[in-house]
Amino acid sequence: MRKIQNSVHPDDDAHYKSMGLTRGKVEQWEDGMHTDGSRGTYEWWYNDAHFPDGTVMVIIFFSKSPIDVNGPIKPQATIELTLPDGTKYSDEVSASIEESFYAKDHCDVKIGSSRITGDLKHYDIVFNGEKIKAKMTLDGTIRSWRSQSGSIFFGDKEEYYFAWLPAIPEGIAVADVTYEGGSLHLEGTGYHDHNWGNAVMLKLMHHWYWGRAKIGDYKVISSWITGEKKYGYKEFDVFMLAKGNEILGDNSNHTLKFLPTDEYFDEATGKPIYGKVIYEYTTEKGELYRITYDRHGDIASQNFIDLLSGVTKLGARLIGFSGSYTRFEGEASIEKIENGEVVERVSEKAVWELMYFGKAGADKKD
Repeated sequence: MRKIQNSVHPDDDAHYKSMGLTRGKVEQWEDGMHTDGSRGTYEWWYNDAHFPDGTVMVIIFFSKSPIDVNGPIKPQATIELTLPDGTKYSDEVSASIEESFYAKDHCDVKIGSSRITGDLKHYDIVFNGEKIKAKMTLDGTIRSWRSQSGSIFFGDKEEYYFAWLPAIPEGIAVADVTYEGGSLHLEGTGYHDHNWGNAVMLKLMHHWYWGRAKIGDYKVISSWITGEKKYGYKEFDVFMLAKGNEILGDNSNHTLKFLPTDEYFDEATGKPIYGKVIYEYTTEKGELYRITYDRHGDIASQNFIDLLSGVTKLGARLIGFSGSYTRFEGEASIEKIENGEVVERVSEKAVWELMYFGKAGADKKD
């Protein structure tokens, strides 16, 4: 039997010092480029915006394709525009390394004529594709935040890592968009985060649930990550709860509970999925909150092998690769509980996801 290797989401002084971080404070360089493009590394800057009429826009800047992290740097940016009636428009741009730029001391990423620049408070985002052109500003209303030290390390020597920085957990988004169907001026709310790592995620993580929701005056960032078999299917939490512009608490106090229910088998992806994902969290002040994501349907379902072709696809089939992604739609609710009674309940429409890298149900069998 193989020895289970170490994995850790550190929150100790030694790790903060070695990583050059300050506890409870995010600095501009943390949103700059961290990787060098070598085999296994990846990096992306993610932005989404939700508008009152139901329009949703997602713009992502990549250092390389997320399905080819073992390849060289290949600058790419993508956009997806979803209209209130569900109609989707998408576009992507690629550029050479010479036509691109990635700053290390702050967020400044240029891919051809598309660009994102920001200072943790204000971001300017430009996407120039053949089918879609967009300009968006994003001004943070909640301070930059990271979960503990921001990285999860894998391996007995902590040689592999996955990092995540929500630089703007919530902000005011103003966008002008031109697309095949016309043009839009939009004002709503937005979010910006940054991920990077040095190993293919499917080698580190079995699956994760991730959600971000605005529920009345509350804002929630939530994720429950399960490591791969070689790491003992160890579980990690990433969580932030805010009300108004104030962060009420996060997972650093280690009170978060993950209580999913209503499991079913999804025939499209071949994965077991929870119809309700529930988090219970107690603040430092002793206030108990229950956050529930209640699935009503799916808005995206993708088997990763379908994105591959040729020899790569054949090789993936031979090794039994079955990774998938599902994005859900439904209701997110938050309940404040005192003495066992719900004293406040608010709900809103929400979107969340399940990223599944490992063998279906393996974490339950072994």
